[in-house]
Amino acid sequence: MSVSDQDTYWMQRALELARRGIALTSPNPAVGCVVLDSAGQVAGEGWHEYDLLDHAEVAALKEAVTHAGQRVRGGTAYVTLEPCNHTGRTPPCTEALIAAGLSRVVAATIDPNPSVAGHGLDRLRAAGVQTSVGICEAEARRLNEGFACWCRHKRPLVLMKVAMTLDGRIAPPAGQHAPREPYWITSETARAAVQPLRWQADAVVVGVDTVLADDPMLTDRSNLRRRRPLQRIILDSALRMPLDSKLVTTAHNDVMVFTVSKDDGRIRELRSRGVRVEALSAEAGRVPLAQVLDKLGEEGILTLLTETGTRLNTALLAGGLVDRIHLFVSPQIMGSDAVPAFRGMASAIHMAEVEVERYGNDLGLCSLLKDPWNEKQ
Repeated sequence: MSVSDQDTYWMQRALELARRGIALTSPNPAVGCVVLDSAGQVAGEGWHEYDLLDHAEVAALKEAVTHAGQRVRGGTAYVTLEPCNHTGRTPPCTEALIAAGLSRVVAATIDPNPSVAGHGLDRLRAAGVQTSVGICEAEARRLNEGFACWCRHKRPLVLMKVAMTLDGRIAPPAGQHAPREPYWITSETARAAVQPLRWQADAVVVGVDTVLADDPMLTDRSNLRRRRPLQRIILDSALRMPLDSKLVTTAHNDVMVFTVSKDDGRIRELRSRGVRVEALSAEAGRVPLAQVLDKLGEEGILTLLTETGTRLNTALLAGGLVDRIHLFVSPQIMGSDAVPAFRGMASAIHMAEVEVERYGNDLGLCSLLKDPWNEKQ
């Protein structure tokens, strides 16, 4: 293989390793690393898990030294994110790579944090280590969109999920299904595809109208490992959350209600049941969405999945607050009396570079609306 082909091959392996850290690294990024010895053979591999402290590079180097010893000197490291050059919970990875005597470090992308971006590569070059950046960059950036959004904009990446019919409806006309009972638009196969989205997210949000209509649990049922409990967020201007709802009765410091209500008695009732309540100043009588994102950013929430209804879907899109959108489309037509996914959009939202998947007869359409890696949005 050419050098370029080899770089791509080993970076793809590093990305495979990085994906093992999904849901286990937040609020840190998911990172993978492969270390080759001086003969070009795999000496060590590693990925980051927040609770295990070691960054991917250090984990890979420890394995490499055990297996290859001095042959690591003159070797190459492939890492999916620029090595850090600052002391946080752990020492700088750049110093570990330099001390190991590596001759080359290949990074898929720079660190998205504007205050540290490029500094790791600068430190390596100053120590005589050859560096390269940009191999498999798009995949590496996709993997850490939430981390990039949080670093650059101090708020979570907003992934909007909508299940709808071909004519853009999300529920039948009023009175045609029982209250507080779910009504499924899409197939079981498509619904199963939502669970990985919840698994990868730090939080999921609905409006109180969804709670009143469907009484959802909003839990992560992927059965995959996660480090942080999925935070279940409800936007409830007037505190209409039923105290016997599934969200309230299963709350264990993982349910947060944002409100503009001043009803202290109701707030105390919810808090006594393990629900966190954040009272904000109203905007046009509603919960201010931008402030909600700011608050969640302060809590280190990297990715927020929205499963909202008509009004909030429209407000989030119209407010330019959605970063990525994922539509699950069922091949049925409900008609104009059914509940629309969006209403009263002032301008069209264009989905570029749409990813398309099949879930039985249903379609999944996914598109990036705003690139969180951009410093300006």
